[in-house]
Amino acid sequence: MSRHFIFGYGSLINGISRSATGETGQSWPARVAGYERHWSVMSDEFGMSSVAVVPKASAHCNGVIVEVAESELPAFDHREQGYQRSAVPLSRLTSLSEAPLPQGHIWIYHTDVITAPCPQNPIVLSYADVILAGCHEISAAFAQEFLNHTQGWHFPTLNDRAQPRYPRVQRQIATPVINQLIDGVVNLTSEELKKGY
Repeated sequence: MSRHFIFGYGSLINGISRSATGETGQSWPARVAGYERHWSVMSDEFGMSSVAVVPKASAHCNGVIVEVAESELPAFDHREQGYQRSAVPLSRLTSLSEAPLPQGHIWIYHTDVITAPCPQNPIVLSYADVILAGCHEISAAFAQEFLNHTQGWHFPTLNDRAQPRYPRVQRQIATPVINQLIDGVVNLTSEELKKGY
């Protein structure tokens, strides 16, 4: 039977966030070549922007390869509405751990058009927190790579931690650690970052 995997480069990096959608198996930190990650308005539903990747030959971004049962793919397709799911050849993936990458069908959710965040759909910290908490569980270097290889941090940002817009928010995130990572990267002052939870 064929094995199926998703390359997650945003909230799917976070294991708790993944489990809110469906059952997943082992994950492998990795880097994919040929895609560039951006902040983009993918839907007006929650009044926030998300991260998305677009094909770009010279670019790469980090994320995790997550094993999913084929029967779980429709649930993840629903979660990633507005994105296209495409196959990624193993030759475009590089392991970021000592473990070899798995063999099977590897999928990525991407878009072809980036819509810049705006005051009505800003970058929100409740969503960035979930991603960066997942990154930090892998390593501080992995989290820094996420920051360095995500375009659009200069767009409008909202500290919504007191009233989260992101539907899969996690209250137990260590925000001082996240604040230290993103201080000076997001379009907020240090004082604005400290508000919340």
